[in-house]
Amino acid sequence: MTEVLSQDEIDQLLTAINAGDTEPEVFKPAADTRKIKIYDFKRPDKFSKEQIRTVSIMHETFARLTTTSLSAQLRSMVHVHVASVDQLTYEEFIRSIPTPTTLAIVNMDPLKGNAILEIDPAVTFSIIDRLFGGTGEGTKAQHELTDIESAVMEGIIVRLLGNMREAWTQVIDLRPRLGQIDTNPQFAQIVPPTDMVVLVTLETKVGDVEGMMNFCIPYLTIEPIVNKLSVQFWYSSARRTTTTENLAILKDKLNTVDVLVAAEIGKIQLPIKEVVSLRIGDIVNLYNVRVGDPYSLNIGHKKKFLCRPGVIGKKMAVQIIKKLENIEQEEFEELDSEIE
Repeated sequence: MTEVLSQDEIDQLLTAINAGDTEPEVFKPAADTRKIKIYDFKRPDKFSKEQIRTVSIMHETFARLTTTSLSAQLRSMVHVHVASVDQLTYEEFIRSIPTPTTLAIVNMDPLKGNAILEIDPAVTFSIIDRLFGGTGEGTKAQHELTDIESAVMEGIIVRLLGNMREAWTQVIDLRPRLGQIDTNPQFAQIVPPTDMVVLVTLETKVGDVEGMMNFCIPYLTIEPIVNKLSVQFWYSSARRTTTTENLAILKDKLNTVDVLVAAEIGKIQLPIKEVVSLRIGDIVNLYNVRVGDPYSLNIGHKKKFLCRPGVIGKKMAVQIIKKLENIEQEEFEELDSEIE
């Protein structure tokens, strides 16, 4: 086949011939240095490197939350971290996981479709053994989960999905819900085999037992928010969370915290002998307390209010009559220390 020279090659050839430096036969066309990338139309890349990186960052947060929550629940050292994030076909994912295993079908509301959370059998039975009072060694014999074991793992998976929701907060208000738990991957056909998925693989260690957790998200499910999976959107969305919003979240969390509230009439020091000998009807003289004086209402160990005793229906109660300022609180505390 006839070679076609580029304009630069023609100019160099003419210059050399005119100068008499060389013969025309010496010149050869330059080699093509372009890099050819093979593209498989059966496995098209759906996610860019930046989007894969964002998915990895999101699930690193999920891994940290899971490490903390499982360690507290199992009373054992648990370590979870992201090993890899890949894109592959759903069929390749199904073939890569063992049978039987723990497969949780997860509804990704408000996104359409389902995802799969797969937990390695070694990790599953180690968790179950710890919750049943064992050492967490699990069992080497693989078998399908019993009804009781399925109920136990359902509670664990629901807690993991709570961590998942918090990890996705910067991108979408995800409300993942557990649909069902299967043990055979062949029964979990959430998308056609050739559809692309993003697979988040998490290395998990419970005590001395190691295994994998896999979170498989179909492209069709994550497609509506794929444009948000960028580092720029991630950090800009984090900056949009203002101090006021953070305070509102903290106040909302604090509203569910129980604190001790006690109405204190007064104090007195007594030997243990007299305390043990106290009987119904005995009278105890309190220091610096007169009839009609208000009580102090303590929040935790701090005196915060003055109050008067009373009843509501058949229950004893107190009525708050004054809030103590910082100076008055200090005076009360000094008086208590003198009595003690």
